[in-house]
Amino acid sequence: MEKTMNTSIAIRDKIHQFVDKADERILRILEAIVDTEERGDPVVPEFFYQELDKDREKHLKGEIPSYNWKEVKSRLIKNHGL
Repeated sequence: MEKTMNTSIAIRDKIHQFVDKADERILRILEAIVDTEERGDPVVPEFFYQELDKDREKHLKGEIPSYNWKEVKSRLIKNHGL
């Protein structure tokens, strides 16, 4: 608990120092983040969940392919060198 608290304090200090030096563009970005958090707007928009539901249905009906982790990993290595 104490380590978490010390980390939180360090993060707050770092953010305070950053905000004190920030230009107007950064301040407006931070304000938008705070406003969004205060309104309780969802981080992920509803349309994203709707698209996921559509894709899930297609998957369950066999209309789109799916891959296991081994296949995904192999493709990532082959195509992107990851």
